[in-house]
Amino acid sequence: MRDNQVRDNHEVSAGTGHEVPADTDLKEPAEVIEDRAIEDREGYRYKAILGDPAVSRGQVVLHTTIAEWYETARLAKIDGYNQLMDLTAVDYLTYNADRGLPLGVQPQRYEVVVNLLNHATTQRLRLRVQVPENNLAVPTLFDLWPGVENLEREVYDMFGIDFVGHPDMTRILMPENWKGHPLRKDYNIGSIPVQFSEAVD
Repeated sequence: MRDNQVRDNHEVSAGTGHEVPADTDLKEPAEVIEDRAIEDREGYRYKAILGDPAVSRGQVVLHTTIAEWYETARLAKIDGYNQLMDLTAVDYLTYNADRGLPLGVQPQRYEVVVNLLNHATTQRLRLRVQVPENNLAVPTLFDLWPGVENLEREVYDMFGIDFVGHPDMTRILMPENWKGHPLRKDYNIGSIPVQFSEAVD
């Protein structure tokens, strides 16, 4: 476990550098959070833009920025979304259809997607963030959900997206000396010789 450093009455995560008020309790009930944090203004929630449509396959969809990624996730956890169910990424290089992005969200080649679950209400929340090809870096969510460690490593391994502040940002599926990231759409498809491939019955 990483120790947190306290400075100027703010708690600073040693892994990410995100400042969190020293008296913040991530398990505190939603009613003690300021209204602006939960519902900033119409069309926003947790400082993120509501999707268009706002609900997809029964899940509320929020579009946040890289700068607000950690804070949006933190506010969602405070509001009851205690379990991170999944974290993955998408490469839209060859995708030409509508991506369902609301006004104000600039499409990028890559997108990181998180699915959260509120056990009290059984509601799911989907967070989406656009990641530009020339700056593949997103803050880690490890401080909020330590179980995301391997999921972020998998996205790094397969797509090359770096999660800043992650305690062990290394490959998890491919060998450490592997070149490239296999789930990128421009990754060459290779082949492995199969013994007895030309055998007949």
